[in-house]
Amino acid sequence: MGCIVSTPKDSGGNRRRPGSIGEVFVYIPGFRIPKAVDFSVSLGDHLSKNSVERLSALRTRIVVMAGQEAPTVTRTKRKSATQHGGSTLADLHQALEDYLPVLLGLVKDGSHLQHKVQFVWINQEDDAEETAMSNAWYEVLSVLHLMAMLLLSQANLLLLPRISTDGYQPKVSAESRRASIDIFLKAAGYLDCAVRHVLPQFPAALRRDLPVDLAEGVLRALCLQALGQVVDIQLGMAIDSAKATLAVKRRLACEMVKYWQQAQDNIMNLPLANGWGEKHRLFVKWKYVEAKAAAYYYHGLILDEGNTEKSHGMAVAALQAADEYFKESRRACEAFNAASPLSR
Repeated sequence: MGCIVSTPKDSGGNRRRPGSIGEVFVYIPGFRIPKAVDFSVSLGDHLSKNSVERLSALRTRIVVMAGQEAPTVTRTKRKSATQHGGSTLADLHQALEDYLPVLLGLVKDGSHLQHKVQFVWINQEDDAEETAMSNAWYEVLSVLHLMAMLLLSQANLLLLPRISTDGYQPKVSAESRRASIDIFLKAAGYLDCAVRHVLPQFPAALRRDLPVDLAEGVLRALCLQALGQVVDIQLGMAIDSAKATLAVKRRLACEMVKYWQQAQDNIMNLPLANGWGEKHRLFVKWKYVEAKAAAYYYHGLILDEGNTEKSHGMAVAALQAADEYFKESRRACEAFNAASPLSR
């Protein structure tokens, strides 16, 4: 049911470790990189030559592009970024989209071919440097994860402030914020599909052998992160809108708290390692505390509109709590940025 080989972290040095990942609005815990596979050896007797060559060409393109770009797309690439969030990211994402439907042919209707090929991917958050499995569902899961990570990177590029045409301080355009919402939702969709439809294809014993990068808790946390950041953007747009009421802002802030709390619950007890994983945990903690500060702040402002002494007292308590959470979020932000790889 799928042979597993996990290579210890000190065995090869394939893992990419930038010292700094630059400016961050959206944290991405590294990119898992596929290693080359010879489909002709494992599938040559089972598929036509054209089918094997197509699979090989599609996957080789991904291996080459991911190997070249993964060390750089984890850092801010303003020069190569297009209005859609980076041509490099879009090209690699398109290559994965082209590969996925062909790959699914290996698992269709319980195909006997799903265990014929050993797929190898370099991990980022797991202790083991790389994990190999003779199971095509592992490849599907890895592809969906990488597609989601690329989209989150794309959203990060869109949401980094840029010098405005009027010469004032850098800002994020309304167009970029709206575009990022669609990207976050698409990433959340890939991750939700991975959890709901791909993970159940693995026997329980095999699921336990997946790298922590692909653990259900990490996938759920990333999905919730994407949804939390959607609401974060929506709250920012509400703050900029004269029409948005305090009740709307409080509702959005409370929704943010819900998503980030669930993300933290999913990721807190996982054995995340190697810098990327610990930084991931710190990011979720920071955003959770920041969301609580916003929720208490808007709750306090609404209470302050009341005409009773009790409501004013409750407002003061809520605003004091908001201030404490805000200070805690600043400390959490500093801890996140100081953790390796460095960020700002």
